[in-house]
Amino acid sequence: MTEEALRDSFRLLGTVLAVQANYYRVQLDLGGEDRDKEEKEDKEDKKLFSPFSPPSPLLLCTRRTRLKKIGQQVMVGDRVVVEEPDWTGQRGAIADVLPRKNQLDRPAIANVNQILLVFAVADPPLEPYQLSRFLVKAESTGLDVVLCLNKSDLITTQQQAEIHQRLSNWGYQPIFISVYKSINIDELANLLKDNITVLAGPSGVGKSSLINTLIPTINLRVGEISGKLARGRHTTRHVELFDLPSGGLLADTPGFNQPDLDCTPEELATYFPEARQRLAVAKCRFSNCLHRDEPDCAVQGDWERYQHYLEFLEEVIARQSQLNQQADPESTVKVKTKGKGKHKYEPKLESKKYRQKSRRTQLQELQELYRESEQ
Repeated sequence: MTEEALRDSFRLLGTVLAVQANYYRVQLDLGGEDRDKEEKEDKEDKKLFSPFSPPSPLLLCTRRTRLKKIGQQVMVGDRVVVEEPDWTGQRGAIADVLPRKNQLDRPAIANVNQILLVFAVADPPLEPYQLSRFLVKAESTGLDVVLCLNKSDLITTQQQAEIHQRLSNWGYQPIFISVYKSINIDELANLLKDNITVLAGPSGVGKSSLINTLIPTINLRVGEISGKLARGRHTTRHVELFDLPSGGLLADTPGFNQPDLDCTPEELATYFPEARQRLAVAKCRFSNCLHRDEPDCAVQGDWERYQHYLEFLEEVIARQSQLNQQADPESTVKVKTKGKGKHKYEPKLESKKYRQKSRRTQLQELQELYRESEQ
């Protein structure tokens, strides 16, 4: 066996669990039954496995200079090839990144199967507008969405039934859980099994507590609810994948209260299950219908979230206008944001004469005048 072939035989395949600075924590694929299962699922990866089981499943890796030169980014969730493992120091080097099944930009993570959206039914109270915004953002990824409602022990059975009916009208079947009372945790764990799941939701709804329950060895820091705003404080600072005891990986993401809506105006309606259902039954008269005041529109109606749709649409249109202005510097109109969901269109100054000259320009002009006077 040549030296090159011998080196190749020790190449390992793994999954990036976390990225910090220029280092990557990689979980190596195990040998035995797990390796045989992986080989059956992907024959192309078969040659990448070492014939020996690694003594440690985790390595702290750097990225090869070659990957930096070609601009190959390494993300959490990436399947990577690791070379030259140092088992004593638990170090290695990422030599290659395998093709991704999918990729999310916010949070930056690859090869995700589903999104677990966690909200609380109380403390903080459930906000329909905020929930709707998160659902639209989750739908825009094209991934399956699992809606989980925590702190169900704080509401009555009647209140739970009313919330369930309301969200069913939205097109979702929520799972009511209680981390504190250990209600329906096993049912949720079964949905996460053998999947890479992104955990998302606003701060203070119990995401870190849920992870601590699903993976008792982690012991994540848990935040408290802000008394003034009735919202949670941020506890997660970066994206990281955690190994679930029942199988699969769970990605915790930094909590945020207002996710961006970065879709086009034409796409927005497709991220509402109620609108999709209406469009499946009937078609709008116009192919470019935005479902506002157009005649013979199939989406307009008395469904609950239609007002949410109109407000989101205004925001998406304003964002699209800003992008168009950046692409077209000759545009004579600019968009000025004024508070939540409010936008004002103002004319641009068309001439440079309205701009104040810089001190450097003024000094250059004075020097030019001085030279001309001397001549």
